[in-house]
Amino acid sequence: MGITDQLVKFRTAEVPEMAAAMMRLSLFDWVVCGIAGADVADFAGFRRAQMIEEGPAHVFGGDATGVAMAALLNGTLSHACDLDDRHFAHAGRPSVVIWPAVMALAQTLDMSLDKAIDAAAIGAEASIVIGLWLGDAHRDAGFDATATAGAFGATLAAARLLGLDPKKSRHALGICAGTAAGLTAQAGTMGQALNAGRAARSGVEAALWAQTGITSVSDGLQSFGDSHFSEAAEVKPPRKEWQIDSLCHQFHGCNHGLHGVIEALRAVDLPPEKIDVVKIRAHPHWVAICNKDKPKNGKDVTLSFGHVAAMVLLGYETEGRDRFSDEIARNKEIVALRGKVELVADAGLSQAQTQITLMLTSGEVRRLRHDLESPITLEARSAKLRGKATALLGPTQADALWTAVIGNDLDPISGLFQRATVAGSESG
Repeated sequence: MGITDQLVKFRTAEVPEMAAAMMRLSLFDWVVCGIAGADVADFAGFRRAQMIEEGPAHVFGGDATGVAMAALLNGTLSHACDLDDRHFAHAGRPSVVIWPAVMALAQTLDMSLDKAIDAAAIGAEASIVIGLWLGDAHRDAGFDATATAGAFGATLAAARLLGLDPKKSRHALGICAGTAAGLTAQAGTMGQALNAGRAARSGVEAALWAQTGITSVSDGLQSFGDSHFSEAAEVKPPRKEWQIDSLCHQFHGCNHGLHGVIEALRAVDLPPEKIDVVKIRAHPHWVAICNKDKPKNGKDVTLSFGHVAAMVLLGYETEGRDRFSDEIARNKEIVALRGKVELVADAGLSQAQTQITLMLTSGEVRRLRHDLESPITLEARSAKLRGKATALLGPTQADALWTAVIGNDLDPISGLFQRATVAGSESG
């Protein structure tokens, strides 16, 4: 059975409890990221320019529009701060593509939250499976798996919500094959966020067009792979253990590549004068990105291994974007300790792994490590995500959102899109 056949069949799969629970947490986190993204001034003009029609689907920052436009805007805004979840195995960001498509369409169809969660789980899982099927060669050629694999996942999620039959679901995937696009060269620009928004819109439109009777190539996903450097790895949609069970959420307000350093150093309790050298080993991908050795402002701090390591060792909090301020960049105590940090690129580590060697003035050597893919209980994950939400939105709004997400009604969630104000959010 080919990849398209497998996914068409998978669209009606029963979602296990663990996967549904993970997607509920990801919904909570996605809304937090979207509210924060709506406060990013750089995207204000883009948002205003797209609000040209009224509709049933709410948009972060207020107002409502048509389903496809809401998917575009919410996908873009929720990725604007780069604080959303990722799946390391396929190097993609599932929630900022899948949830914008699902929420926009589910609101339009007046669906329950439970049905929306099941559709999102199907879409997110499909995007990961497709990302693994496309493989490293696809990404090495410069394609952004968030945008490409994500668009197909959004299509399958939308097909489930619309109740498309196998034939129309196949056509929807074929239509998406002509629109799924995005380049990793956009990383660090506003185009990176737009990749996610365009993928969400592509998924919604592909499913809606197939519903109206538009036909397409019968095996568009295979054709897409053939023309986009797919390794065509042997993958199958899951039955019991789902890939989304190992989603990695971001719990801190800096680049995800620095999170392993934060987690590893959190347990260290040493005065700075007792530390001689802090040697950090990380994957070359993160060393190339988070290389601001002398950050000049708060945004630079979110991309600095040395500065963030010094912050953590000195007890500074890292959950919200406001923790990474221009003042923090100039803090003399942090700057002094930062000078003791050495950074080494190690291709033998995965992107989720960090190793740290602490050399003390006493001659003692301590070795630390953290793997962002290490299992974490739902309870611990919930607590960390609620802490992040509180740092970004404030306790009142964070608690209101949590109450809404653990219910079964979409309206209270989408209602919070337009009421929230953000503390200390900034583009990154």
